[in-house]
Amino acid sequence: MGKRKKSSRKPTGPRRKDPLETNFTCLFCHHDKSVSVRIDRKEGVAQLFCKICDQRYQSKANHLTEPIDIYSEWIDAADAAERDATTTRRPVASSSRPARAPSVGSDDD
Repeated sequence: MGKRKKSSRKPTGPRRKDPLETNFTCLFCHHDKSVSVRIDRKEGVAQLFCKICDQRYQSKANHLTEPIDIYSEWIDAADAAERDATTTRRPVASSSRPARAPSVGSDDD
């Protein structure tokens, strides 16, 4: 007994890749598709800027870098800057009275 013949299928072409986004939402002004990313692979520099609030960010780029990578770095850098700003501030005293200076060497016997 022989095998059954399978119907022949035509080979499909290569899968078409959808292009990745290059316009994103701004972190500061919250406008959709106002942030553009440009990558200069020859110079190894990527630039991100907002068309509305003129916010800018620049980073190093290599041959594997995509616009979403630069946008993610910008988000991480903004979060780190915000964290640094909150940790360097000293807490404000809740009362308006000045704190008492500790007395050294007082004899209260």
